[in-house]
Amino acid sequence: MGPVAAFWHLLNFFAPAAALAVYGGCLLAWMSGQRLGAAAIGWRIALNFALGAGVLVAGLLLLGRDGRMLTYAALVLVVGSVLAFQTRR
Repeated sequence: MGPVAAFWHLLNFFAPAAALAVYGGCLLAWMSGQRLGAAAIGWRIALNFALGAGVLVAGLLLLGRDGRMLTYAALVLVVGSVLAFQTRR
């Protein structure tokens, strides 16, 4: 595998975590009713992406393949739990 193919493979591997982090972070900022700055939203997106990427890597190591539904279910549960925790005052 060449470097360009490896880059695209890694990008596609982490895409679900990135999409869920961005959508969840923006939705949280919109639905919370709080006036959040760009830094606060960016911090929440970065935290959710880091945790989601960790779940994807753990799923790859434990299950032996990427793209398993159990890994994606764990990704949704972890990111959703963190978003729910972030809405607490």
